[in-house]
Amino acid sequence: MEKTERQNVTVSVPSGLVRQARIIAAERGTSVSAMLSDMLEELVESEHGYRQAEQRSLALLSEGFDLGTIGDISVSREELHERGV
Repeated sequence: MEKTERQNVTVSVPSGLVRQARIIAAERGTSVSAMLSDMLEELVESEHGYRQAEQRSLALLSEGFDLGTIGDISVSREELHERGV
């Protein structure tokens, strides 16, 4: 992670959760602030990746897919849906 300018943020968290987070942070040799920062960074990266994948998928859908017909459809809808009785 690169060093960037930091900004303090105030959040309201249940006291029991803070206690547990402090214990986990101490066990990991880090701080609650560092853990939260890492988690937020992961969330932002994940969301950014999702948005990029969504845009790529929508672009592919708008282009369409070649299903091997090269635009020449030789059967009618009715023929495709005929039922042998």
